[in-house]
Amino acid sequence: MKGNYRWSLIITILAFIISLLMSLFSTLVLQNVNLLLAIVITFLFILIGIVFDIIGVAVTSGDETAFHSMSSRKVKGGKMGVKLLKNASKVSSFCCDVVGDICGIISGATGVTIVTLLIIYTDYNELLISLLVTALISSLTIGGKALGKNYAMNKSTNVIKMVATFLSVFSKN
Repeated sequence: MKGNYRWSLIITILAFIISLLMSLFSTLVLQNVNLLLAIVITFLFILIGIVFDIIGVAVTSGDETAFHSMSSRKVKGGKMGVKLLKNASKVSSFCCDVVGDICGIISGATGVTIVTLLIIYTDYNELLISLLVTALISSLTIGGKALGKNYAMNKSTNVIKMVATFLSVFSKN
């Protein structure tokens, strides 16, 4: 139980730091940005949220067996894959809840920039623009995550292998 409280504190602090950094980045970049760049940045945050959601779901639905085999054969990423799967709840919490939720919030905030720019550059109704941009961001996020979850569950070994191989580059083990 003590470990659970410790993890909750760590993840809360991590969420604060990551949210602060991502918000700072988006605020600085979006200060004097054109409409096209604001749209690209919004889609980037949506995509990051979807990718991390895929990783989180893959790790919770993955099977250690293949990674124990890879690890014993010294295949790059095998040992890291086992580590990810043994810590599936923490990895999933970080990927889905921390990064995924922060990206959702920030993509909504960048949507405000898009709405503001569209209001400045067009004669369309402000309420209509706001509703359409919000609906588009929400639907792309939800639809992307729905597709991603299906992919993550069916291809969990591939997803974990890719992530584990990437992370193993930064690991001493």
